[in-house]
Amino acid sequence: MSASDKISAAGDKLKGNAKEAVGRATGDDEQVAEGKLDQAKGDLKQAGEHAKDSAKDVFDK
Repeated sequence: MSASDKISAAGDKLKGNAKEAVGRATGDDEQVAEGKLDQAKGDLKQAGEHAKDSAKDVFDK
């Protein structure tokens, strides 16, 4: 997983956490949902990068 991909995934998760927290504080269900979506996006990016890294490790041997 490259450094820029790690930063991008972590940024999505952080942005999602912030959106969700603000949405909960203000009672904005749409913003809570957007926050959860951003967090899921970050999780998927991380999972995809881990899969690429694992495949690369298998084929490098």
